[in-house]
Parts: sequence; structure tokens; C-alpha cells
Amino acid sequence: MLSEHTKELVKKYAIKNASDYGKANETSVVNKVLSKAPDAKQNMQELRQVAAQIVGEVNNMSPDALKASYASYAAEFEQDEKTKAERTAKPKMVLEGAVEGAFAARYPPEPNGYMHLGHTKQIFLSQEFSRIYKGKLFLYFDDTNPKKERQEFVDALKADLAWLGVKFDDEYYASDSIEKVYELCRQLISDGNAYACTCPPEAIKKDRFSGKACEHRSYASEQNMRLFEDMLAGKYDEGKIVIRLKADIGSQNTTMRDPTIMRVVKTSHYRQGTKYLVWPVYYLNTPIMDSLHGVTDVLRDKNYEQSEELYRFILTALKMRTPNLHTFSRLRIANNVTQKSEIRRLIEAGTLEGFDDPRLITIAALRRRGITPQAIREFVLKAGMSKLDTTVDMSELLADNKRIIDPTSKRLFFVHEPVKVTISGDMPRHVRLPLHPSNASLGFREYELGDTVYIDGSDAARLKGGEILRLKNLIAVRAVKITPDGIAAESVTTNADLQVVQWVPGTAYTQCKVIVPMDLLDKDGKINNDSLKTVDGYVESYAGELAEHEAVQFERFGFCILDKKMPLEFLFISK
Repeated sequence: MLSEHTKELVKKYAIKNASDYGKANETSVVNKVLSKAPDAKQNMQELRQVAAQIVGEVNNMSPDALKASYASYAAEFEQDEKTKAERTAKPKMVLEGAVEGAFAARYPPEPNGYMHLGHTKQIFLSQEFSRIYKGKLFLYFDDTNPKKERQEFVDALKADLAWLGVKFDDEYYASDSIEKVYELCRQLISDGNAYACTCPPEAIKKDRFSGKACEHRSYASEQNMRLFEDMLAGKYDEGKIVIRLKADIGSQNTTMRDPTIMRVVKTSHYRQGTKYLVWPVYYLNTPIMDSLHGVTDVLRDKNYEQSEELYRFILTALKMRTPNLHTFSRLRIANNVTQKSEIRRLIEAGTLEGFDDPRLITIAALRRRGITPQAIREFVLKAGMSKLDTTVDMSELLADNKRIIDPTSKRLFFVHEPVKVTISGDMPRHVRLPLHPSNASLGFREYELGDTVYIDGSDAARLKGGEILRLKNLIAVRAVKITPDGIAAESVTTNADLQVVQWVPGTAYTQCKVIVPMDLLDKDGKINNDSLKTVDGYVESYAGELAEHEAVQFERFGFCILDKKMPLEFLFISK
């Protein structure tokens, strides 16, 4: 039964909601009350009834009566706003209900694909709050769908997480606790909170949409238990029977309309083989695993808000501890594909070369392209726990990454569509060039020079006969003769302000290729057929001393990462 304090909260926030928006909204009021009095979730049906009644009364108040009622709570509202402002000022620092020293969060991937940039927000927020509250962080594999999950994805997820620098205090798998979930499912059935349903899947979907109960909902617990045991014994094929939660078939919240919690799946499981034929769905095993493993605070994107009521309902029905639930906005990246099925389709069609194709935003692709874990972490934590939906461009991540890699990236010269320049006159025969303009610890590259260098084709195309330009860190030269075969030039001495161009020695260069990835999707959401470009050219021979996956800046071209040494191939990172 609702306490008088809870009823007073309903009235208070109904008045506040009506004053702020002209009319109170029942759902908003209920959510606000639950945030202040979590115990009220034990009486959700009564809470909704009381909220509906009070919201109706408030919405029928005259403007003067509403104003007078608001005034009676003015001091409390002022304090609420002050507290909210304090929290908003530091969104990355505070989780309501979290307790220092008694905190545990988890990251719950399903091993059915590769991790992408959008997933990292939950990881890094959970890691950050575990640090702030001096708590623990768990890795929980939600692996109860044998048809989609593979050891390959478990291994890839763990490798990605290790590269991101995320360490866990414990690691566990839902599939290792199936017997325990069976036991708890029996408890739900015995207590009248779940039932066996043999309706066709299409009928279940139709009835849930319309909020209609099927005949099986009224079956006795003994009959439901017998059917469940028959499922476990393998007496039913897939799609012929399911266990459904007896929740609220007429609820406005569609997730509460008697969802399926157990189904028959006879596909061999990557970890358990054919040991189990009946598997729980996410909505059953996840709250159970969270409660059993000591998770105190669950962080997840706000797409799960509608299922919060179901999460709490299940744990309440099982008389298990309920963690605090916290939601944040999903991280969306413009012009990219993240759906696992669509990525697989594009790979099979040959549009993408694999899950690490540099046009993707999978962690494997970002790592290959030269994006650092630090840049990813800073990028995804910028919004903290904000619930404001935003779609960001990759350029923001690339800017963060450039700031991080710039101080340690060696500088080299690269020329596209190289044009030979033959120089007469005084010419240095030995050159020693710094590998970074300000980081002396990176050292130098040295070359013995002849009479020729190569410059970029675009620079050569702009050059006119008699014009002078400066070869960076070398000499100034005047174009004497320009032909299709190259440029004849002479060295000159001048203090004039000249165009400065990069060059590569005619005696020490290597042919190479730079792959330039672009947005995979165009502005209309269609595949961009020009999303991968190739730039061929010459690079200084020092490039052969670079380690694979080492970042470097090709001056006046951009930051690149060495992708392959034989043949020499780079991936473009950013300008």
C-alpha cells in the first residue's frame, strides 16, 4: 500500500508538472515519484491509479488555484532546482543513489558481433564511475542466444576491451548460470507470475499488440510447471511453446504485456554445446545476473527506459535485490553503419573488406585507422550522463585524436603524382632533418643527396617558368625549364617570402600508397560509392624504418598510419 508520503509526492510533482507545461502528464509524474521514492515500485498498480486521479484533479484546477498550490511547495521546488543545478554542473561526477566503497557496475556485451564506437560510452562511463565511487567493474557476457553467438566474437570483444585499456574485477557468462535461471523460472511459475503458452508466435505478437490475454494465462501453476518440465525434456520443437511472464497484459507500457522469458532453441551453443534446449531471453537473465553478481548500479542508454519497469517487476517477483538504474543518451555517429547484420551483408557483397574496414567505426577499424583509446575515451565522455539526443560527426573524434598524436608523430615528406626536379648550382650533399619540429627526442632522418628531388604534382602544376619556390629545410630553387618529363631548376639564395613545398630525395624514396577512407554513407543514408580513395606517390625512404601501425604526419598532406610494410601502404587518419 502506498504511504502518505508517496501520495504527497504525487500531488507535489503533478502541480509542478502542470505549472511547467500547462498540463500535468501522468507518466512524467510517476517517473519523478519513482526517482524520489524507489520503494513505490513495489506498488506500481496503485501508484498509477493514484497518479491518474491526482493528475486529473490538478488538470481541472483554475489558474489561480494552481498558482496557490504551487506557492505552498515553492521552497521545496527551489531546493530541488538547486540540487539539480549542482548535479548538472558536473554530469560526469555524480550518480544518484551510488555509494562510495559499495559500488559495482558491469559491461554486458552479447557476443554476436564486433564492438563499435557507440558501445564505448557505456564502457567508459561505467569505468569512470567505478573509479569515482571506489567500486568494481564486471564483464558480463549476455550469451543466451545460441543462433547468433560465437567464440570468435567473445575473443574479439576481449581484445578490443584490452586495447581500450579497460580492466575488469570479474568476468562471467549468462550461459554458465542456466540451471540457476531454470530454478528461478520455476519460482515464477509456482508463484503464479509466469505461464506456459503454446499460441503460435504470430498470435502472441498480435495479442500483445492489442493487449489481449490468451487462454493459457489462466492455467494453474501445476499445469504450467508440467509444460515447462516437458520443454526441458525436449518434448517441444522451436516455436511451439514459450514461457511468458504474467505481468500486465493491458499496460500502456508494451514491454509489460506478458513478454516471453523462456523459449526452445535447439541450435548448439558456442560454450555449452547441446547441454541446454531451453534458453532465457535478455529481459529475464540480465536482471537476474545483475542481482546475483552484486551489481549495484546499471548504466545503459535511454532506449532501455521503457524496459525499466519490467526489470524491476522481475526482481520484485523473485524477491531479489534491485540495482539502481541510470540512463544516458545513445552515442550516434553521422553517416556510418553500426548494425551487425548490415555490416555482414556489406562484407559478403564485397563492399567492405571486413569488420576492420577503415570506413567503419568498429573498434577494430578505429584501431587499424590510428584512432587512440585516449581519444575515444575523451570523445565519448564529453556529454557525461546527459539524456539529450545528439548525432556527432567523426570529425570531432578525429580532432581529439590529432591533438593526442601530434606531439609524438614523426614528420615525413610524401608527394602525390611526383614530378622530378633536376637542380643545378650549389646543392647540399648531405641533409639532416628533424623528425618533429619540437619533440627533439624523436631524432632525425639523414640522407645523401644527388642532383634530383621529387615534388608533389599539384605544386609542380602551379609552378611557372622563372618562379622561385623553397624546398622545405633544404634550399630555394628557380624553375628554369618545365617539360612533361620534369623540371630543370637552379639553386638560388634569397630572403624572399616564398611558397614552401615538401619534397623527397631522388636518391632515397619509396613508392607507397595511401588509402583515404571517407564516410560510408552519404547524406541520404545510401552507400557512398566513393567512400574509399587511393593516393599513390613517393615517400622518404625513412618510412621503411617505421613500425607497423605507427602514426606519422606527411607534411602538408595529413596524419597517416602504416598499415602494411610489404608493399608499403598507409591509411589516412586526418588532416
